[in-house]
Amino acid sequence: MSSNGEANLNQEELIDDLRNVLAETESMLKEVASDGTEQGRALRAKIAANLSVAKDKLVETERLVAGKAKVAAKVTDEYVHENPWTSVGVAAGVGFLLGLLVSRR
Repeated sequence: MSSNGEANLNQEELIDDLRNVLAETESMLKEVASDGTEQGRALRAKIAANLSVAKDKLVETERLVAGKAKVAAKVTDEYVHENPWTSVGVAAGVGFLLGLLVSRR
């Protein structure tokens, strides 16, 4: 498996984990909304822990996405420097097609 495929898989796993943590947190929050007992305080502590985990996962996901964006920018920059006229031609073609689409409306 390529490193890009592994990064996509890791990113998807992180997003799924984050969704699960947030869903569990919402459920617990509904349970303890009006509970002032010892159990309620324990649940609030668990909610705080879950939110901390969610924040950590979010930071990790952000780091992965930023890393992938940097790699993509670097590869694009290298390609443009190695093939300037091809890049100009592609950009002109895309601009022309977008112009046609916009002018039809």
